[in-house]
Amino acid sequence: MSFLDALKKEAMPDTYQKLSEQKLKERAQVAREKLGERLFIPGHHYQRDEIIEFADETGDSLQLAQSSAKTTADYIVFCGVHFMAETADILTTSDQKVILPDMRAGCSMADMADITQTERAWETLTAQFGDTILPLTYVNSTAAIKAFCGRHGGATVTSSNASEMIKDALQQKERLLFLPDQHLGRNTAYDLGIPLEQMIVWNPIQEKFEGEVSDDIKIILWKGHCSVHEKFTVDYMEKLRSEHADLQVIVHPECSWEVVQAADMDGSTKKIINTIDDAPSGTTWAIGTEMNLVHRLANTYKDKTIMSLNPNMCPCLTMNRIDLAHFTWCLEELVEGRVVNQISVDEVITAEARTALDRMLYSFAI
Repeated sequence: MSFLDALKKEAMPDTYQKLSEQKLKERAQVAREKLGERLFIPGHHYQRDEIIEFADETGDSLQLAQSSAKTTADYIVFCGVHFMAETADILTTSDQKVILPDMRAGCSMADMADITQTERAWETLTAQFGDTILPLTYVNSTAAIKAFCGRHGGATVTSSNASEMIKDALQQKERLLFLPDQHLGRNTAYDLGIPLEQMIVWNPIQEKFEGEVSDDIKIILWKGHCSVHEKFTVDYMEKLRSEHADLQVIVHPECSWEVVQAADMDGSTKKIINTIDDAPSGTTWAIGTEMNLVHRLANTYKDKTIMSLNPNMCPCLTMNRIDLAHFTWCLEELVEGRVVNQISVDEVITAEARTALDRMLYSFAI
């Protein structure tokens, strides 16, 4: 069955879109109570507030996948995007079913590195550099890319541990191929003291390097990016600084190198949340990350002035595919004994992707 056929088969009835927010919440709550301990709902930080209200746990993608694996629930209704649900399926048991409320909830960054492109690139890169490259992939990638890294001796990384993982990897091989987010790779490597001149971008569409290739290259960056974080600019940061003399700026390392260098600090979503939580009352912050989270922080910490580094930016469009209508529909189908939108990763890919994840979780203890 093709992906389009699956969407047609498991399409949500139109009646759900006609229900009010209050009615959807009431029906979702009833379904949730009927399912009881058989249900676990992880909610990513970037989800809508009305979805987060139902989350049993809120966090980043890997944290939520690990929590899903620890629960004994039969059903994991993962409120995030496709690659996150894949990771949850990889880490949970075969008896547990992982469900994505809307199959259209993908990730543009993850989609920028498909397995066919990656395998072709690997042939070219190893022909040029020999057996000197180790692949690392950000967890914001498809299961197939995680499996590719597992198959070739590499691992996954998160925005929190990318620095440690890159250091460990460079002790094993002379060079790294960093997938799929060039900005996280560049920012992390630069912080480790690797100059920009020793990094080069691989363009998977044109199938060539962007820049001059030399034997000094240490980091090969896949030409991918987060469509949300790449939109933050230094120009707007300077505008905000001119309007707020005491402004502090914190951004996610998925932002461009120029933005990260101009900010006061950068860090993972968890670091951003903890920094705002620890900040003194009365301080002023501009945050360069997804809008739903920035709004939630502003509403939570009313003793501080919190704004987006780009107030005209929309929330992550694919994250926002998970709405109350699809969420309620999935829960009510489960009550009736029907599983819709199940995410199921192939057994071979699961095993290889699990290897890449385990190498990270156990610090390359291969």
